[in-house]
Amino acid sequence: MRSEQEIIDLILDVAKTDERIRAVLLVGSRANPMVPKDIYQDYDISYFVTDIHPFYNNPTWVIEKFGKPLIMQMPETMRNPNNDGRFNYLAIFPDGNRIDLSFEFMKYKDDGEPAVVLLDKDNGNGFLPLLSKPEDTVWHIKPPIPLDYYSCCNNFWWCLNNVAKGIARDELSYVMYMLNEIVRAELHYMINWYIGFMHGFNLSTGKSGKYFKRYLPKDIYTRYVATYPSGDYADIWKAIFVMCDLFHSLALQVAIHFEFNYRQEEEDGIREYLRMVMEKLL
Repeated sequence: MRSEQEIIDLILDVAKTDERIRAVLLVGSRANPMVPKDIYQDYDISYFVTDIHPFYNNPTWVIEKFGKPLIMQMPETMRNPNNDGRFNYLAIFPDGNRIDLSFEFMKYKDDGEPAVVLLDKDNGNGFLPLLSKPEDTVWHIKPPIPLDYYSCCNNFWWCLNNVAKGIARDELSYVMYMLNEIVRAELHYMINWYIGFMHGFNLSTGKSGKYFKRYLPKDIYTRYVATYPSGDYADIWKAIFVMCDLFHSLALQVAIHFEFNYRQEEEDGIREYLRMVMEKLL
């Protein structure tokens, strides 16, 4: 596998020899100083160009400059394009390196996302402004307001009725969707708030909570892992109640810390409904 320096040198060499490419920006995990480095990180690269047309839907150019990939995706040619005039090539190469190359023709807007300027031929007078040292504060956990907290609790307990009905109807895909996409999203909010008041709100748990293991106490993380069931309905019921107990425990601690009101009656109501559905299935 080519080293990080070899890939960066290749990216820059291509840009330096093409006057249409005026600036090169590194974003994504490799630009974030808080993300642990490993060989699986993508190279998220933006080329800022004076004319987008020569680079638009032109995979031959990419292959000539970077080599033939094992697989390539061009989102703008697929079923749900952004239609914003930009063009992206996502490519995995035979040595395992992945480069996500975006061609941009408008000035970069700094939204706080970590970004590193690799090349700027116009020295801040073209596509790129002067950027500060990259930080990940844009993704830090934000403390909840009372409405955030209440909405999270209510939606967590309410949507469990759909999970139960799906089990009763033997609709496995719907059950898994509701449990792992809708209900779990609310659990993740609560876990983040718990981690926030335990460790401070100046950190990120990563996309989809991928760093939960880093910040949660071992016993709580073990309980969290147990919320992921197999496709067996008995296992799903078990995971549901582990999830319920975990959410209850964390929600109470978050409520105490922020002096919020936890509506126990809503939890009691849905637990009674779950009990009724289970009894009918016996």
